Amino acid sequence: MKKNRVVSKKKKINKKFIKLIGIAFIIITAIIISGWFFAPHVSLIGKKETVIALNEEYKEEGVKANYLGKDISKKVKIEGTVDNQKVGTYKIYYRIKKGIFEVEKVRKVKVIDNIKPEINLEGGLTVNVCPSKKYEEVGYRAIDNYDGDITDKVSIKEEEDKITYTVKDSSGNETSVTRSFIREDKEKPIITLKGESTIYVDKGGIYNEPGFTATDNCEGDMTSKVEIEGTVDTSSIGNKTITYKVIDKAKNETTITRNVYVRSPQATVPNTIYKNSMIYLTFDDGPSNITSQILDVLKKKNVKATFFVIGASDSLNYLIKREKDEGHTVALHSYTHQYDVVYKSVDNYFADLNKISDKVEGIIGERPKIIRFPGGGSNLVSVQYSKGIMTTLTNEVLARGYHYFDWNIDCNDAGGAKNKEEVYNNVVNNLSHNKTNVVLMHDFSNNYKTLEALSDIIDYGLQNGYTFAAIDMNTPLVRHRVYN
Repeated sequence: MKKNRVVSKKKKINKKFIKLIGIAFIIITAIIISGWFFAPHVSLIGKKETVIALNEEYKEEGVKANYLGKDISKKVKIEGTVDNQKVGTYKIYYRIKKGIFEVEKVRKVKVIDNIKPEINLEGGLTVNVCPSKKYEEVGYRAIDNYDGDITDKVSIKEEEDKITYTVKDSSGNETSVTRSFIREDKEKPIITLKGESTIYVDKGGIYNEPGFTATDNCEGDMTSKVEIEGTVDTSSIGNKTITYKVIDKAKNETTITRNVYVRSPQATVPNTIYKNSMIYLTFDDGPSNITSQILDVLKKKNVKATFFVIGASDSLNYLIKREKDEGHTVALHSYTHQYDVVYKSVDNYFADLNKISDKVEGIIGERPKIIRFPGGGSNLVSVQYSKGIMTTLTNEVLARGYHYFDWNIDCNDAGGAKNKEEVYNNVVNNLSHNKTNVVLMHDFSNNYKTLEALSDIIDYGLQNGYTFAAIDMNTPLVRHRVYN
């Protein structure tokens, strides 16, 4: 009997458990059904996952929502942002709550970079390579619209007749560019003249060749292979031409010339008024990398000088201002100092003069009226560009209120003087207490022989009774005889 009671008890428990499960099922089902009927219904307009390109505008498509048959789309809250300037995956959330029911939908927006990087090759897609040399990289740069400069990520594959540059950005976009080699020497050698391309030598004097160098892109130093044609006979006045020629193994030929003008040592117009024992140091072709040191020497010796300036780099403008501020005369020489430009016509000359005048005025606040012709008033180089132009110009500048100065002592630092001793001797050996001593010197770049001789020249002048001054509008004119 006891056994039957236990079984009956178990049956009652099982029935009760089944009943509870049934009730729970009914409740859950009721909740689901009521949720389906009574919860808001939300659906995305457009795709669940949207892809846009970098910097492309994201356009929100929105959702549709209804509740018990009523459109409640405007009540849906939209949260989340898309940064279209940054690659990545962004989520936009759409949420709405009605009573106990809250509904959320999510849209994924992917911002992708689908633009390939660019590789720029310096020197172009085709380069000449010396037949006997290995290609030397001339440069390249890789830029990506998103990653920026990715030059350091470029891989290089070099083959016999080409080199391929490949780069991949952080999004996997890949670019390849190929540079081809032409193993042929097409470049001419370069001949560089030491000293000036135009040199003046007095009749009966000695012409000392300043020298030259020659280099070639494939063969290197070719100075020893330069052929020189022409001689300078100083027994007669006129233009002498020295020609320098060099030919490389590929038959590329370079020829340049130097003009040597032999002039009369008496080619000055006698002064009717002398400022006895006066020395006027004049410096052409500056400012340059030695101008500040020249000014330092002049300041130390308390000597004033005259600077006939050209259109040098604007980075040196402060030196022209310093010349003015320290009491020196800033005068005009030429903006370009290119004979074929300046002496092509009268209009060309004054256009060049006005250009350097404008520049100087912008630096020191005034337009100088003291000038010196490139090559001097007696120059013969102008003949090959315009016959008779110097006769016209020397009269015209006076008519326009300028005073032009040549010189009667040449330190020859742009000619045959090889060192500071020769510069020094060329000056002191030609000084005279019976004339206005106008000394031609230069402060073009690296003219250290003049810089190093300057202090000794000043000391000699002071010790021998001379006075130094800067040229002004009252200085007696020293001018050459005009030959053109």
